[in-house]
Amino acid sequence: MKLKVIVHEAEEGGYWAEVPAISGCATQGETLDELLANVSEAIEACSAIL
Repeated sequence: MKLKVIVHEAEEGGYWAEVPAISGCATQGETLDELLANVSEAIEACSAIL
């Protein structure tokens, strides 16, 4: 399954991302690599709740 992920630069440094297709699914990371790993975990966690 492909999901759109919107990545934002955080004002305090690092990044945060949201997954518009899953209400309330968002995460953050200090680097893009960390953020992408966290996005995968967030999608799994949010999908388990649905």
